[in-house]
Amino acid sequence: MNRITVILILLVTFSSCKNESSDASGYSTDTTSGATKKYDSLIYPEETHFKSIRQVTYGGDNAEAYWSFDDKQLVFQSNNVKWGVGCDQMFLMNANETFTDSIAPPMLSTGKGRTTCAYFLPDNKHIIYASTHLVQDECPDAPLKKNGKYIWPIYDSYDIFVADLEGNIVKQLTNEVGYDAEPTVSPKGDKIVFTSTRSGDLELYTMNIDGSDVKQITHELGYDGGAFFSPDGSKLIFRSSRPKTEKEIKNYKDLLAEGLVEPTEMELYICNADGSELRQLTDLGNANWSPFFHPSGDKVLFSSNFESERGFPFNLYLIDIDGKNLKRVTHSETFDAFPVFSNDGKYLAFSSNRNNGGGRDTNLFIAEWQD
Repeated sequence: MNRITVILILLVTFSSCKNESSDASGYSTDTTSGATKKYDSLIYPEETHFKSIRQVTYGGDNAEAYWSFDDKQLVFQSNNVKWGVGCDQMFLMNANETFTDSIAPPMLSTGKGRTTCAYFLPDNKHIIYASTHLVQDECPDAPLKKNGKYIWPIYDSYDIFVADLEGNIVKQLTNEVGYDAEPTVSPKGDKIVFTSTRSGDLELYTMNIDGSDVKQITHELGYDGGAFFSPDGSKLIFRSSRPKTEKEIKNYKDLLAEGLVEPTEMELYICNADGSELRQLTDLGNANWSPFFHPSGDKVLFSSNFESERGFPFNLYLIDIDGKNLKRVTHSETFDAFPVFSNDGKYLAFSSNRNNGGGRDTNLFIAEWQD
């Protein structure tokens, strides 16, 4: 699910270090001067859903920050080389923390291979995440283009694991041949949804929290991934490529045979948690992805470049689950994605290229949300 390198190759590098401590309200205290300030400068004038905003990281690529069930902590992935990693690993943070290059959060993954998509379990003491570390200690190759087109690698070495908050792996949930990744947990605490190639295509599956009762819930050709449950656990929202023409189908199958997918044309789909009543939610063109349900369950917040002729910027949009009332939420000129509401609905964590000096860094931000 962390695919920010597709955008980052268009940008340049920058980092900023500041010795600060912050809280989730968007206020930060400079520990040198003792002054308290509000980061209003990080909010563009049109971004009326953000009451306040706080920058959490200041370097590297940081994405997919997911809240614990009690909203006290988040787990996220980063490739910040100054934190001693060569590619995406999982890190833990308290909801009120800020990190610079010199202040690294605790790492929860093994530090081996590449990881993606960590998510808290209901006990707030364990996480699930996908990792390639069983196959190799080194970071796998990460191709960005093929025949001049952007691609994502789909590593068949990914499996899904459970770890405690000390970083100890306590269980392996998948052991099928092929790609098993992108797991997220139902707010009800009973189910996990994930993407797998075990059928020969990239389909969605659900399983119980303990890994039992695995069920395939999508069956159409195309990359079904990045799925999230609705607040009541009754529905799923996800992205899909769904090739239609003979040429598109051949291209998709040829790339998948090489462990690759092309992410430039994706729409959002919604269904019941068991896969029934599947329907297409968006028909906007370009890439529509990283969807997450609004706390009401009646809307979805997602990232898209459908208004962009050159492929970027990516901004966040709201849409009703009946496909009506599309509304733009962020107004960046670069990249906003991976929006995730806190369980109490008060805050939104997301990743953005804002305030990076025009560089490649993608940082985490926490905004105080207002409808």
